[in-house]
Amino acid sequence: MPHDDRLDAIDARLLLALGKGPRATAVALAEQLGISRNTAASRIAQLEHGGLLDSIERRISPKTLGYPLTAFVTTRVTQRELDNVAAALAAVPEVLHVQGISGQADLLVHVVATDADDLYRIAGLILAIAGVERTTTSLVMRELVDYRITPLLHRLAGTAAPRRPDVRRDQRQGSEDKGLQ
Repeated sequence: MPHDDRLDAIDARLLLALGKGPRATAVALAEQLGISRNTAASRIAQLEHGGLLDSIERRISPKTLGYPLTAFVTTRVTQRELDNVAAALAAVPEVLHVQGISGQADLLVHVVATDADDLYRIAGLILAIAGVERTTTSLVMRELVDYRITPLLHRLAGTAAPRRPDVRRDQRQGSEDKGLQ
């Protein structure tokens, strides 16, 4: 990884190759990418040290853990309580991600739930946090584009992205069932 903490084309190509074969060895990656084994090993170590390869969490679907509902809770908070609110949200297991946003709300809270009653409970937990002034919950009805970084890696690597759009499998299946190819 270059010194300015930004990835370069070699890093992007390594990440694309690791995305296809996460258990590939440095030797196999070096051969595949046409770089030396030492370069591949060094770059992988730098990516790991930089925190880019340390989590598999995004690959685990909450559905497989018994949480089929996904919602986003926009939250308005008392600004001086922001750190306390963030700490309280981090203590709620169903809170997957919290982002500070601009606009009428201050936080975008990504949550999962087992069912509607569980979502109601989680929304109540969030609203009960000291410093939370108001919340609005929006249930995700359908995921249209999966989380993805691959197109950006292809752009950085200077390689062609796959032609097929990143459309969810169940969405493609639904259109095929309706004869809408």
